[in-house]
Amino acid sequence: MREAAFELAVCAHVEERDRVLARQIGTGVDTRRIADVIVLDPGPDFETRASITDRAIPPVVIEAFAASDPRPAAAVDAHPEHAQRAIEHALDAGALVAERDGRRTTYRLARPYPDDWVDSIVAIENKPDLDRPGDLRAQVRHDVSLGVVDRVVLVTASHVTGAHEHRVPDPVGIWQFDPASGERRVVREALSLDPDDWGLEVLDRDPGAWTIETVDQSAKRRRRIAIAERAYGAGWRPSRSDWPACARCSAVSVGTATLPDCAWADRIVDPRAECGPDCPGFEAAADPDVAPSTPDPDRERDNSSAWVRDPPGPYRQVGLDQFSRKSR
Repeated sequence: MREAAFELAVCAHVEERDRVLARQIGTGVDTRRIADVIVLDPGPDFETRASITDRAIPPVVIEAFAASDPRPAAAVDAHPEHAQRAIEHALDAGALVAERDGRRTTYRLARPYPDDWVDSIVAIENKPDLDRPGDLRAQVRHDVSLGVVDRVVLVTASHVTGAHEHRVPDPVGIWQFDPASGERRVVREALSLDPDDWGLEVLDRDPGAWTIETVDQSAKRRRRIAIAERAYGAGWRPSRSDWPACARCSAVSVGTATLPDCAWADRIVDPRAECGPDCPGFEAAADPDVAPSTPDPDRERDNSSAWVRDPPGPYRQVGLDQFSRKSR
């Protein structure tokens, strides 16, 4: 099974009603390190965060408007174009409110942002075949040395030997996972990292020398907010638009999700990574509009995880002086 499809199977069987999962989330502070899967365990203020919006709130908006007093757009510490996009996104999501006083427009958060809505963040690295590990060791060593997440877990379909364990840093947990049955065996428990301490991030790995940067607690704290927000808004299920108009693709129930199953490949597939006219097994469906027959990923996510779809408040601003409840 390809890594992307393996990742979908992992998510479908790891997802639970009291947690939030997402795929392909950036975890690096000054690097482009991407975690395959992020698992958020809710903290005591989770319901407060869930009540604000079901979408991600841009971290630059949270930081700029955390104070109760309204502030101008210039408070956003970012390039003006990026700042404007972040403000517009937060307004549309209902997380930010604009107020006009004469010719001056200011902004404030629709509700105070909760400090303790995430209890822990777990990063999962998927490697179905440990005989083809790629850059696995460097990836998980980066996660451990930076310590921006609470735990790191390697998930594989391979039989895990002592040699495999030896090549993986001790704090990293190891799970052996069967994507067909969903059975999971914990080979090694993950050890807790310390997100409140300083971290080390490898910026460059030349054969002769590595470039390493220290990362302070405030930078890690900001990155954790970004990880949590991105994960909360993103989720992991393929969107309706990702499903291919292919006669050989059908919907199958896997764990908590409905996923695309390919008769030609004889397994579930990640439609964005594997499907389309370039696939050798592609057979155009009689009806090219597959949307009506595909599952609603947001409905499934709402029913199967701690994420709350379209919370009843606050209001979404559609103009400087106009508000509407978010439509369901």
